[in-house]
Amino acid sequence: MDSKRILVAEDQTDIRDVLVMNLQSAGYAVSSVADGRAALHAETDQAHDLLILDWMMPGLDGLELCKTLRARGSSTPILMLTAKSTELDRVLGLELGADDYLTKPFSLAELLARVKALLRRSDLMRQAQGAQHTGGETLRNGELHIVPSKRQAVLRGQGLDFTALEFDLLLYFTQHPGRVFSRSELLNAVWGYSHDGYEHTVTTHINRLRAKLEHDPLRPEYILTVRGAGYKMRDTPPHHAP
Repeated sequence: MDSKRILVAEDQTDIRDVLVMNLQSAGYAVSSVADGRAALHAETDQAHDLLILDWMMPGLDGLELCKTLRARGSSTPILMLTAKSTELDRVLGLELGADDYLTKPFSLAELLARVKALLRRSDLMRQAQGAQHTGGETLRNGELHIVPSKRQAVLRGQGLDFTALEFDLLLYFTQHPGRVFSRSELLNAVWGYSHDGYEHTVTTHINRLRAKLEHDPLRPEYILTVRGAGYKMRDTPPHHAP
């Protein structure tokens, strides 16, 4: 099996070299660049399986690069590295399309765990998109239909496009209609970790789901906020006789 291709964009040479060395030791095929424009050219020339982008880079920073790639329709998983620690900074990166982020300083073990999780979800999404079978269980909640085996979501007869993490979050909600989850519980169940300070990842992904699911994201009908407790998928409505 070919090694997964990872592009590291980091302007600090010492950090970049450490990332490349450890990712290569983990069995990945790694390319590296020192600025955002070089990263954009590298990803345009040959698509990678995962992008690790530093927020603060010369020329084109990680945030603008992420925004540019998503505007082009790229669904490649993006892990953002940031020295910025405010809530607004974290949310902004996620809203512009990053799948996950790590705040510097971080442990290499944690970075490798995040990389593995993002690649696994991306593989599942590609396998489902390439599947030829049409069977499999369908989960329904009103006009929302989800086929987990094909990683497909259809709302009012129209297919929805999600990143791998967005789909996993939606699937988890749909599998537990009416159950209230805290952000920490969702982070642990869907992302696979529960470190303090990363709950905003959940909030932003819920906002992204609502933007695709709801007629009015400010008045959601499917993914509801339970004040002081967390979020839930609405209870499954009763089936109506035709």
